[in-house]
Amino acid sequence: MIIVMNFKAPKEQITAVENKLVSMGVETNLSKGVARTIIGAVGDVTKIDTKLIEALPGVEQIIRILKPYKIVARESHEQNTIIDINGVLLGGSTVQVIAGPCSVETQEQMDLSAKAVADAGCRLMRGGAFKPRSSPYSFQGVGTEGLSMFHKAASKYNLPIVTELMDVRMLDTFIENDVDVIQIGTRNMQNFDLLKEVGRIHKPVILKRGMSATISEWLMSAEYIAAGGNHNIIFCERGIRSFETAYRNVLDITAIPVLKKETHLPVIVDPSHAGGKAWMVPALSMAAVAAGADGLLIETHPNPPEAWCDADQALSPGELKDLMVPLRGIANVIGRDL
Repeated sequence: MIIVMNFKAPKEQITAVENKLVSMGVETNLSKGVARTIIGAVGDVTKIDTKLIEALPGVEQIIRILKPYKIVARESHEQNTIIDINGVLLGGSTVQVIAGPCSVETQEQMDLSAKAVADAGCRLMRGGAFKPRSSPYSFQGVGTEGLSMFHKAASKYNLPIVTELMDVRMLDTFIENDVDVIQIGTRNMQNFDLLKEVGRIHKPVILKRGMSATISEWLMSAEYIAAGGNHNIIFCERGIRSFETAYRNVLDITAIPVLKKETHLPVIVDPSHAGGKAWMVPALSMAAVAAGADGLLIETHPNPPEAWCDADQALSPGELKDLMVPLRGIANVIGRDL
């Protein structure tokens, strides 16, 4: 870390900054130039609150040399991390498609959904038993009962299940119901208490990007999970908020190569929540695979017009099966399979 002092900073202010850094457990290295004085902080600077340093008289700028996230950083693990989800590998040469309905509704609906997912060739299934909704009057999910329905349907086809955890008080229930992959949704990306708790277990976690979160903020949220000991983290780009109203969210395809450079962890994309319309999902899915995504999180429903949640963006079983064909072709072109 480098602290750049104001060119008018007197010796007393420079000494005060040095003393503050030493009190925080790091050593200092002073370099005086013609126009600037620079103080180098040497040691473990990850625990230094830069705002405390910036507030000191004479400090003009602080420049971090190392990234604030360490465990999830590419520098800490050069090879790509491959996460084993009950025998399904995510992050390797195979692009995984995680498909299923937005929400668990009935046992019949989940049975039909599981069959559609398996018939399309997908190896993991998604579905929400608990639903975060913008309106308190919208369908909120069927709750714990939905986890049982989900497992019953998916187990017939040996599909590991992915479902969203909203409340830290429900974590033990998720573990008791043997949820294979815990999803942390957009609205909870910076729910740090929740992130710490899923950090103490070792189940894979899908961490969705916040609506207006920067890449750095997203990576730091993942670091909360990793710092607790759980390194089975999967990033999920699902579109960010902008001024545009023609579609639901702006799918940030650029985030895929940026994350691939910054972290060794897998990156998947949710084209359903990005576009918000079923007709957009194929194009966004193909773009994501071409850009290097390790997987897709796609909504499908046995009868989309009758879906209790996000009906406009759900694919029919036939549409999902048809989409797998061009996705497989794109994956093959870039040296991967589906």
